[in-house]
Amino acid sequence: MNLSQRHDPDQDPTSSWTVPLGRDRAAGAIRSEAPIPEPGPQPSPQPSPQLGPQPGARPGARALLVPLLAGGLLALALGVYGRLHTPTGFAVGPAGFSGPLAMKAWFTTGAFVGALVQVGSALVMYGRLPVARPPSWIGGLHRWSGRVAFLLTIPVAFHCLYALGLQYDVARVLVHSLLGCFFYGVFTAKMLALPKPDVPGWGLPVLGGLAFTALVGLWLTSSLWFFTVMGVKF
Repeated sequence: MNLSQRHDPDQDPTSSWTVPLGRDRAAGAIRSEAPIPEPGPQPSPQPSPQLGPQPGARPGARALLVPLLAGGLLALALGVYGRLHTPTGFAVGPAGFSGPLAMKAWFTTGAFVGALVQVGSALVMYGRLPVARPPSWIGGLHRWSGRVAFLLTIPVAFHCLYALGLQYDVARVLVHSLLGCFFYGVFTAKMLALPKPDVPGWGLPVLGGLAFTALVGLWLTSSLWFFTVMGVKF
């Protein structure tokens, strides 16, 4: 090859990378002269807001405070009235019964049956019984059985408070009187807690269970005693 031959860059295949290489070096030199910012303190990340109740807070339990307070005051007021009121010894009883004791025994039995229906329908609605699909009428049955059971207790409570008062001489009568005051107190708490949307899930079942337990105790200390001692009669 003749060294004196003129080199043509257009015919040299290596000429395609000689120029970009120079440009890259020049660009690198410019970039090397630019100041590099020193890393400063980074802002601390803001904590994301936590949805729902904070640890230790119980808004659902606080929702039961007013209903429980109202129910407790009502139970206390009934007990005080039954104790301070002078018993009359008589009260107006519905026709068809031989006496007020028979009326009280059968009305309390009817309320007890209504409470059993309430518990059974509640178990169906809460899915505690092996029912594939709760029927559409189960909600109405639950509500009306509770209403009928409560209405049947009104004449009984009126007779007990107005005619007899709160007595503590006999153990059975004392337990019956205390259970009656407790029943109306816990029933009031349940009714006041029922429309509250923030009541915890265990609130209504617990209050309903306490009301049912009190009503069972009332039936055992009154109706069962009457049917056992006086016989099954109207």
